[in-house]
Amino acid sequence: MQHQTQNAFRALADPTRRDIVQMLATRDMTIAELTEQFDMTRAAVKKHLTVLSDGGLITVESRGRERINRLEPQGMVPILDWLSFFDQFWDDRLNNLKEAIERKDR
Repeated sequence: MQHQTQNAFRALADPTRRDIVQMLATRDMTIAELTEQFDMTRAAVKKHLTVLSDGGLITVESRGRERINRLEPQGMVPILDWLSFFDQFWDDRLNNLKEAIERKDR
């Protein structure tokens, strides 16, 4: 699980990869379609897609000569699980602050 979380965060660390994830959230796209959206080579886009795939955030399906890139929503689960810890952390801290303020106001 730790390795999967590490790879997912690594994949999202780059703004280009975050843009790709957002694009794939709207529809599946080929490498050529994604390359059209960026000022970089097809090889550079392919490297980004490899990192996203290694992070479990996308899947790639071959259809004839085309490779279709698809967002893998389950790949976000390790990230969301990790972030949920901080939701609880801040909820606890804010509740403690609220209680301290209410005690002071009495």
